[in-house]
Amino acid sequence: MEFSIKSGKSEKQRNDCVIVGIYESGKLSHAAQAIDDSSEGFLTKLLKRGDMDGKVASSLLLHNVRGTNSERILLVGLGKHDELSDKAYRKAAIASIKALAKIGARDVASFLAEVDVINANNKKLDPSWKIAQMVEAVNDALYRFDVMKGKKDKADKESTKGINKLDIFVSEQDDNQEAKIALKQGIALSSGVSLAKDLGNLPPNVCTPTYLAEQALAMVKSHGLTVQVLGREEMKKLGMGSFLGVAQGSAQPPKLIILQHLRGEKNQKPVVLVGKGITFDTGGISLKPGAEMDEMKYDMCGAASVLGTFKAIAEMDLQLNVIGIIPTCENMPDADAIRPGDVLTSMSGQTIEVLNTDAEGRLILCDALTYAERFEPSSVVDIATLTGACVIALGHHASGLFSNQDRLAKELLSAGEESLDRAWHMPLWEEYQPQLDSNFADVANIGGRAGGSITAACFLSRFTKKYHWAHLDIAGTAWNSGKEKGSTGRPVPLLTEFLKKRAAKI
Repeated sequence: MEFSIKSGKSEKQRNDCVIVGIYESGKLSHAAQAIDDSSEGFLTKLLKRGDMDGKVASSLLLHNVRGTNSERILLVGLGKHDELSDKAYRKAAIASIKALAKIGARDVASFLAEVDVINANNKKLDPSWKIAQMVEAVNDALYRFDVMKGKKDKADKESTKGINKLDIFVSEQDDNQEAKIALKQGIALSSGVSLAKDLGNLPPNVCTPTYLAEQALAMVKSHGLTVQVLGREEMKKLGMGSFLGVAQGSAQPPKLIILQHLRGEKNQKPVVLVGKGITFDTGGISLKPGAEMDEMKYDMCGAASVLGTFKAIAEMDLQLNVIGIIPTCENMPDADAIRPGDVLTSMSGQTIEVLNTDAEGRLILCDALTYAERFEPSSVVDIATLTGACVIALGHHASGLFSNQDRLAKELLSAGEESLDRAWHMPLWEEYQPQLDSNFADVANIGGRAGGSITAACFLSRFTKKYHWAHLDIAGTAWNSGKEKGSTGRPVPLLTEFLKKRAAKI
């Protein structure tokens, strides 16, 4: 998809299609009003006849409208006037692209970035937000994962139709340079989201720990990152007994991937992102039920989100020091696999009684979180598809957020609201810690069913006492099930917005 920023009159454009907004009341957006005036009130008459109600994400395609230069005009519903929310705006943007997906309109002009949009705090959002969000929404609407298909069916062939060039129109009074920066950032973000989706959607026989390491190493040349990959022997020397305990049941060798985006000042303490990379999770000896186990290929979406975020911030040339740490392996029930009752010694020296081998994500993360200490970070955020309990608590709309510092938590919550990739602040109280008590080790790896997502975070908190830390449990948000099965690319938007705000403060 090719994007560009333009200014001009909607009725004068010669694109294959021009997209304008319509409100429920029959009120026209500025661009739609211009077309109505040039067509002698055609849109007004059409709305009075009831051909379109203007509800959010509704659409109506018109051909050869008198007084315009475009072959087609697409009307898109924006809901009630003066009440267009950020979420509704995104829905309308996606609907506009999907409405044109299977017709011959290749070169399209969208005037949706001109309309007023308000957020949950009733604040009017600036053109930069609308442009960046438009680009990400458009690429989300057009995203397809078909690289593993050997034979293209009819639907696949039809999907090759549709838009390949989108002109985003802004009003002449808007800062054109700011608009172009927003466009660049929107393209970079959608590029990172697409990478995270692709990695998540790949089958586990392709997307192995070695494959993830190869993708990271490829970013050295493509995006100027510094990347180091540690193998089993190097991790043994570091004392990562917890991580290696999970990995010992698989024929696939584990990897510890370290990425460095160092574009801030030399003395600037880095932000560290730690992504869980279980490329397939059988549950180990505590075997999962067979139903829907195929979705356990998504247990590496924390790792995918780190790689996607690094791609986004590299393409934005974000002036910030950021470190990425990805512990990656499989959790398999081999004869060498760890058993319930085993005791592992972590890199921190703390011993862990394994009561359930399916609580393996925290076992690889704890060593990666200890490893993060060497970078003397300003803050550390780990991202993991950690607990089914978080899905029960929050469903599939919000990621669970835990933190040992309220200011960091607020930064992440704010970034989630602005990027429409929301999280919810969960408790991390000392009262939950005794659930992890063990008679045979320093800590047990599970704390029972009650408050399962909280006790998982409590476990991780024992390895993060030397820095400000937050944990994002994305088990409910990293992928969709059912007919729309596939990776969502979350929380790349949240993480990217968080890092952008950090860079802006420095």
